[in-house]
Amino acid sequence: MAPENVRSVKPFTEKVHIVGIGDDGVDGMTAHARRLVEAAEVLLGPESCMTMLPGTIASKLSTAANLEELVERIEKAGAKKIAVLASGDPLFYGTARYVCAKLGKDRFEVVPHVSSMQLAFARVKESWEEAFLTNLSGQSIERVIDKIRTSETVGLFTSEQWPPSAVAQTLLEEGIDYFQAYVCENLGSPDERVTQGSLAEIAKESFSGLNVMILVRKARVADKPGQIGTRLFGNPDDCFLQSRPKRGLLTPAEVRALALSELGLRTDSVVWDVGAGSGSVGLEAARIARDGTVHAIEMDPDDHQLILENAQRFGVTNLRAVLGKAPEAWARLPDPDAIYVGGSGRDVSMLVEEAWKRLKSGGRLVTACNSIENLAAVHAMLRARSGDASYWMVNIARGIEQMDRIRFESLNPIFLIAATKPAA
Repeated sequence: MAPENVRSVKPFTEKVHIVGIGDDGVDGMTAHARRLVEAAEVLLGPESCMTMLPGTIASKLSTAANLEELVERIEKAGAKKIAVLASGDPLFYGTARYVCAKLGKDRFEVVPHVSSMQLAFARVKESWEEAFLTNLSGQSIERVIDKIRTSETVGLFTSEQWPPSAVAQTLLEEGIDYFQAYVCENLGSPDERVTQGSLAEIAKESFSGLNVMILVRKARVADKPGQIGTRLFGNPDDCFLQSRPKRGLLTPAEVRALALSELGLRTDSVVWDVGAGSGSVGLEAARIARDGTVHAIEMDPDDHQLILENAQRFGVTNLRAVLGKAPEAWARLPDPDAIYVGGSGRDVSMLVEEAWKRLKSGGRLVTACNSIENLAAVHAMLRARSGDASYWMVNIARGIEQMDRIRFESLNPIFLIAATKPAA
């Protein structure tokens, strides 16, 4: 006899098949997918699928107005052969995720069709592996506009509330005018159409309800400093040109903001950014110390060039890019009021020690380490020279929209150290 607290669950002998379908109907299905639809005793799906099916199959389609009703109908069907029709790939902003979460994954088999998003990117011949993809159904464009602003490529499922013209107009009002736009309508059907144009042109057009909008950033075009640059510091990482394949190694925006606050900058400060990389810390320091000078020291010629380009795109004129290896590269520079030491090499503690010698009395030094070994070495050095050294382990997880949910993606932990140089 089973214990009272254990519920016996009757196994389902038949899997529920969630079958993807495109605008071309059953003609675009694989033979396997079509057999499943034809053999189903219970065929469920949205009303929009009715016109995609031949009469013999359409006659047995039972439509569900929403996902909650779909789950109820699946449960009522019991052990019958059930097929559920869903647009495109049922696991990509589709039906499968919801019903599997409600009724359990083991009960379902998913037979995907090509997603309309995938078709759209194929039509415009752009890769979507690093694109920002989202669905505007049930959410406002304002929720994702910052992510769009800093993306290279964007794929949008538009909605009745947010058609392509409204999306384009909103982006233009936010100063985002540097994307080439494509609107792909009725993909896979005989009246398929792809419209290409600037956001200003798309804003004046009307499109059918079945469409995907793709945005591709124009080559080497950045967000205008008058828009994103209104932040003195903490600008999104993707605002800065970064070298490839080293992209993503710059100081993250959240850590950068904390580091700059600890540098204690004045409007006339002289600042060194040692191991500047693409110059993100030095550039934002220059915006704070607008009447001072920032020297961004970098030994990689490619990164040195990026510092110059980033300074130009943000309209910063008081940053000096210094090509050379520290400490030799700073030999002729004026003594600084503040120093930031970046980089992840083994010589971080040596650079901190040499930079400390040049730091003015009362000046601040901040460094970021990504290893415990560097933290220990810098800690030992600064503890012997300053009475106010402070330490942080910065753990950041950024929220990412996924349909109606938010997931958090962690960045690598960083150790941040700051100290004031006492009077001689």
